Amino acid sequence: MERIVLGEAEVLRVREWEGAFMPAANIVPDATPDDWRRNADWLAPDHWNRADDTHLGALQSWVIRHGGRTVLVDTGVGDRRQRPHNPLFHDRGSDFLDRLRAAGIEPEDVDVVVNTHLHADHVGWNTVERDGAWVPAFPNAVYYLPAADHASFDADGPGSPGPATRQEERRLLYADSIEPVVRSGRAVLWTDGVRLDEALTLEPAPGHSPGSSVLRLDSGGDRAVFVGDLLHSPLQLSRPECNSCFCENPAEAAATRRRVLERAADRRELVIPAHFAGTGAAEVRREGSGFAVTRWAG
Repeated sequence: MERIVLGEAEVLRVREWEGAFMPAANIVPDATPDDWRRNADWLAPDHWNRADDTHLGALQSWVIRHGGRTVLVDTGVGDRRQRPHNPLFHDRGSDFLDRLRAAGIEPEDVDVVVNTHLHADHVGWNTVERDGAWVPAFPNAVYYLPAADHASFDADGPGSPGPATRQEERRLLYADSIEPVVRSGRAVLWTDGVRLDEALTLEPAPGHSPGSSVLRLDSGGDRAVFVGDLLHSPLQLSRPECNSCFCENPAEAAATRRRVLERAADRRELVIPAHFAGTGAAEVRREGSGFAVTRWAG
């Protein structure tokens, strides 16, 4: 269990899965083969398999313990979720709750759940199935969900148009991982930013999704920013203008990524993405038109 100490906060990394995710050319489609080769010395072997040109990723959550509270950032894919249009996520078994318990965290111990956005691999363990119904997996937690992402599930909302398969994916996702939390009364749909406590602040970071967000930690002079899917691959540090294939608004996502990374470099915030395999977090610095890793952590 990887552990990072930042001021008075303890940060734990809990993996659900790690491995080959997709061809490198697919995950960051605007990057060139030369971009990967030029950065091979620090992308391989943790983030890129050079032999078969495959991007390596992880499905994972980050746990923050601070001020007597336990905060869970993103909840992975979930157990036996029906995602027929996504083979990697469809009907996969998951022992995520056991992995949390191995870190000393029972579901009842979690005080806050933060979904940085509402894509399928960030909300799956929001709920568990009991007696044929989906209920909150963390019964004592307050769930913070971006209102803009929640609105995009509305059949008449601004984010609704798209292929029929996408609509089916969203219907299934909403039914098993989002609506049960909202119905339970444990959800906070936030818009402009939320201060969770004296150390943790949620802020909008749109582009990857309408309500994509970052969670900032500031404790004892140490800082971190949990960036969700603003970064899928470390290659996007050197090429921040390059989006992942999952970004819904490419221009906005690229602008947000650069803004967040500039602040992280200037304020020495540890950057903690949702999907980095191998070493999962990095302190970054400005370098040329992009950014470079000063040190890895976690």
